[in-house]
Amino acid sequence: MNDFSADVAVVGLGPAGRAVAHRCAEAGLDVVALDPHPSRTWTPTYSAWADELPSWLPQTAVASTAQKPAVWTDHHRIIDRTYCVLDTPALQATLSLDRVRVLAGTAVDVTGARVTTADGTIVDARHVVDARGTLDSRDLAQQTAYGIVVERHRAEPILEGSDAWFMDWRTDNGARPGEAPSFLYAVALDEDRILLEETCLVGRPPLELAVLRSRLHHRLAHRNLEPTGHEDVERVRFSVEPPPRSLLHTGRGGPVLFGSRSNLMHPATGYSVAASLASADHLVERFRGGGRSGPNRPVHVWTVQKLRNLGLRTALALEPEMVPQFFSSFFSLPVELQRSYLSGHDDALGTMTAMLKMFPTLPASARIAIARTILRTPGRG
Repeated sequence: MNDFSADVAVVGLGPAGRAVAHRCAEAGLDVVALDPHPSRTWTPTYSAWADELPSWLPQTAVASTAQKPAVWTDHHRIIDRTYCVLDTPALQATLSLDRVRVLAGTAVDVTGARVTTADGTIVDARHVVDARGTLDSRDLAQQTAYGIVVERHRAEPILEGSDAWFMDWRTDNGARPGEAPSFLYAVALDEDRILLEETCLVGRPPLELAVLRSRLHHRLAHRNLEPTGHEDVERVRFSVEPPPRSLLHTGRGGPVLFGSRSNLMHPATGYSVAASLASADHLVERFRGGGRSGPNRPVHVWTVQKLRNLGLRTALALEPEMVPQFFSSFFSLPVELQRSYLSGHDDALGTMTAMLKMFPTLPASARIAIARTILRTPGRG
């Protein structure tokens, strides 16, 4: 059994944990990082709005950009905001751990000052960051997706002249009326390849991958693209909610929750990587300030999280045919308000303004559903 001490202990080496460990080490802090498989190669596709990414991230970590991605709700609409797909291997290499002491192990107890692993190793630290992600639990709302990677010359007709499809809610995927909806997500991975992915935004339970595969193939056949069966496949399933507080050390004496384990996960979209990258230096500043640092939840961050959770409950409560109408109203908002809701995890005023501006533009049936969701929310007022 070995014991270690450090300025910072990071538990979990996905993009969020690796970003914190990397930035803390670059700032001169002594860092120990723990993960059951610290050398595993990342394979998911990570995407972000370009204005979310931190200035320290090199351009080489970006694989492709869409200057004006599109959505299709009740009609075609351009989003005046640059969207990008990250180069996953380059991102992992950029977040180097050369200055970090990396341990392979499973954490079984994580507090604000100590990490204990399954083999009895103890790491004492002035600051502990828990970045182990969400739980794979069907009790939590999840996002699922099934996609194939297609050569650009075959896939470009699917884009119909758009730089990318952020969401295409058209109903040519074979879903029957009343079934849970899904949309087409289509982005360039690089100059030669395009990812075409059928996505269930959120569900409890979500659509199964087999259903999404069937819908994707149906949609593509309707648009004159027949998969060969030899394309690379991407399968996605993750919770868009953090683990229940009862399973976590919270409050005084607990670790700093980070990444999708914290409020950085957007519960209505599932996005967390860009927010985690951008927030890593905030933790560095806190840690370099001295003193023991537990969870820090300013009122505006707490408020945004509550509002976003309301958005999640609304999405889960909407009838299937209302979902495209909901996003039609959302993408009718000025891009500044879209940005506030999608990316401003500490922008309580912008998030509230976006929701208030959007509400009267929704169909009456959607407004009633939202009102019912609010009335059912525990502890309102």
